[in-house]
Amino acid sequence: MSFDIRKILLITDMDGTFLPASKIPGKRTLEAVERFMSLGGRFSIATGRAIQAANQYFDKVRVNAPIIMSNGGMVYDIGSKTQIYDIYLPQSARDITREIIDAHPWVGCEVLALEEVYVPQMTDMEAVHNEICKVTPVLCPVDEIPSKQWYKVLFALPPERMEELMSFVESKGYTGVDFVRSSKEYYEILPQNISKGSALDTMRKRCHMEDMLFIAAGDYNNDIELLQAADISVCPSNAVDDVKAVCSRVYPSSCEEDFIADVIEDIINGRLMPEKK
Repeated sequence: MSFDIRKILLITDMDGTFLPASKIPGKRTLEAVERFMSLGGRFSIATGRAIQAANQYFDKVRVNAPIIMSNGGMVYDIGSKTQIYDIYLPQSARDITREIIDAHPWVGCEVLALEEVYVPQMTDMEAVHNEICKVTPVLCPVDEIPSKQWYKVLFALPPERMEELMSFVESKGYTGVDFVRSSKEYYEILPQNISKGSALDTMRKRCHMEDMLFIAAGDYNNDIELLQAADISVCPSNAVDDVKAVCSRVYPSSCEEDFIADVIEDIINGRLMPEKK
């Protein structure tokens, strides 16, 4: 079954899918992306990162389609530097964030806004996350963070204490927001019913891409809705079991082994197409 490559959009998660542990994309992967786009394919990113944390890559990694930021809180056009779509946390997120960090002084916390990353509780793990993302945070109490336009809240903590934090959140029964684990060390507050998948649906409509074939790649729980919203879903061998369960194909290669290059090779050679109905 053939499909016009000019009608294919490949959208990939960054950390653990496109990026290896070094956070430096491999030469083979970068060359594959360039070849894919030179043939007319569309390439995009869907990440939990804020613009500040993702911008460091766009001098190395070109995209030719809008990108999804903040785990679905924003669809952004890099070329025009404009937001196509935004949705923010409700005002109640401030009180929820304050209660969580007051009860857990060992949990790092950051609030992602458009222009800044605010850190009301700094820990060693939060400092590492800031370094990975190459952001200079604004250190201030929760009540001093501007009240509008919070895209998400991220908590950074030791993996062995994650169940403790998740149990606390579950016991509180918070409403009006959603919680998602985005890696073994990170737990996030997102606007209710907002995900990379909901953002993908919005991007299809607002960017007039209803006739495109969407292929999505991801590795962790915060990618599941993206994978389910795509026409074809793929993941690397390092993906968690919940992700593997929803994917059209699980690749034998990992993010450390140029997984995305393997996906692009299959697209170009017609080996990754939707099943006939």
